[in-house]
Amino acid sequence: MAEHNDLGKLGEELAVEFLQQNGYEILETNWAFQKAEIDIIAQKENTLAIVEVKTRSSIEFGLPQDFVKSSKIQLLVKAVNEYVISNDLDLEVRFDIIAIYKEGKEFKMDHIEEAFYYF
Repeated sequence: MAEHNDLGKLGEELAVEFLQQNGYEILETNWAFQKAEIDIIAQKENTLAIVEVKTRSSIEFGLPQDFVKSSKIQLLVKAVNEYVISNDLDLEVRFDIIAIYKEGKEFKMDHIEEAFYYF
């Protein structure tokens, strides 16, 4: 497996651990619909958090969250609509980004709630 794939997998594992420690129930990881994949679907109280995890080995070329493009957002919206309908959910939906980057030998993590909206 390529090094960037290993880094992405590690980032998703760190994000799951972080969410669980902060009271979220993890419903799905890497849930796919058509061309879209949702990294983490989590629930906390009456909120369904759709979490995109972006992991970078450094911030030399920009913050991880800057790499979530509008095309990815459109795919996430389509996928979450299918997930909500197919599971007959009546929850608030929120789109979050967990941005992870390496600083020295440590990983830094930013949980950005309501990172973007859809219409």
